[in-house]
Amino acid sequence: MNGSGALDGLTLRPLSARSVVLSLLLGTHPPELPARELVRLVEGFDVGASTVRAALSRMAAAGDLRRTDTGYRLSERLLERQRRQDEALGPHTRAWDGDWETLVITATGRGPAARAELRTRLTALRLAELREGVWLRPANLDRPLPADLDRVAECLVSRPGSPAAELAARLWPLADWADTARALLAHVDLVRRPADRLTVFAAVVRHLLADPVLPAELLPPHWPGAALRDAYARYQREQSGRVRAHGTRTRRLTCR
Repeated sequence: MNGSGALDGLTLRPLSARSVVLSLLLGTHPPELPARELVRLVEGFDVGASTVRAALSRMAAAGDLRRTDTGYRLSERLLERQRRQDEALGPHTRAWDGDWETLVITATGRGPAARAELRTRLTALRLAELREGVWLRPANLDRPLPADLDRVAECLVSRPGSPAAELAARLWPLADWADTARALLAHVDLVRRPADRLTVFAAVVRHLLADPVLPAELLPPHWPGAALRDAYARYQREQSGRVRAHGTRTRRLTCR
């Protein structure tokens, strides 16, 4: 996949230096790397050293990264993004008893920016909008809703009268999500260059963030969510090995 790559209608464009840096740090625990090691790692994805250093300086100035005594660390804002990504890759679920989380928006007089921000938050919580101001999902996620939502919404537990699988199919584009997941899985097996693999797996992470994580009984047959997570877990182990190898090499070079 040279330049941009297409898979079943999706276009995957090469990642910028900033995106490569973020992808590496978001997948690193703790999300901090020495500056020299970070530059060497990013160079391995076809980004020149001078371009990496310029990107690091801009990202620190913009508040994406925080300078440390030895290198760079994700900012607090991006630590929250890492937590969401980690949850998407390994969601915490519980047995589903048929209940649905339901939020009814009660706040009025909010401007367009506030409404858009709330929609983004609720979508990130894997809720879907049944109609304007009414959001819900099966209560199978083992997580509390943020307490501050009480200021703008009434949080309820409900049991819809319509069949649950039919309601889920109305709320989420499950067939489209599954088709894209299968296309990504097929593409994962085709790419070999490190830059291309990082590009594909960055798309995998974005797609997993949009997985509604529904109970199995509400999903279409042969749902590819678990397979996509397994593929990313293997890649994450591969990248962790790369980070450890670069760290060892950097320490050896320093000791000479």
